[in-house]
Amino acid sequence: MSARCQLTGSRPGFGNRISHSHRRTARRFDPNVQRKRYRLPSEGRYVRLALSARAIRTVDAIGIEAAVARIRARGERV
Repeated sequence: MSARCQLTGSRPGFGNRISHSHRRTARRFDPNVQRKRYRLPSEGRYVRLALSARAIRTVDAIGIEAAVARIRARGERV
């Protein structure tokens, strides 16, 4: 599973690990992506989405119908 949120579009950020001796090595900051299943009443089916923790709170606030509409507006299949 790629570390990408379907709702917010957040992707990994990149930076450096800095050791005690101040040597720098590359690292990734992955978003907290979870696979979550929601019931979509308008279509009478379940959808499985890969959402970040922040996006899960957004779905709780705006509802699954509005969230799916936003995902489809970005051009993704649900």
